[in-house]
Amino acid sequence: MKSIINSKKTPKAIGPYSQAILCNNTLYTSGQLGIDPQTEELISQDISEQTQQTLENLKALLNEVEMEFSHILKTTIYCVDMADFNIINRIYENFFTEDDSYPARETVAVKSLPKNAKVEIAVIAMK
Repeated sequence: MKSIINSKKTPKAIGPYSQAILCNNTLYTSGQLGIDPQTEELISQDISEQTQQTLENLKALLNEVEMEFSHILKTTIYCVDMADFNIINRIYENFFTEDDSYPARETVAVKSLPKNAKVEIAVIAMK
């Protein structure tokens, strides 16, 4: 059974897609950007702030279906500058507790992202 997940606590989709899909206890999120859900604009041009907000948006989607970061199986990170890799990692690791296993992950450099964001993150999570 498939359920479309759209949270009022995350930014609206900026295209013809759902924020996330829940299917058989597995959550597939669309890529999230560092957009403030209140203003629908990028939080700032700072990579640290964008990464933090991106992960907060993912947290809100996970909470929508009673999941946490410990439920994440796989993460995909897109960034426009691999020089930001260490900054992204430093913030990313704060969202996982010592008891969690880090999910599988890839980080891909891209030419550009929607709204001129510097980072986009999508996850697959399972209860």
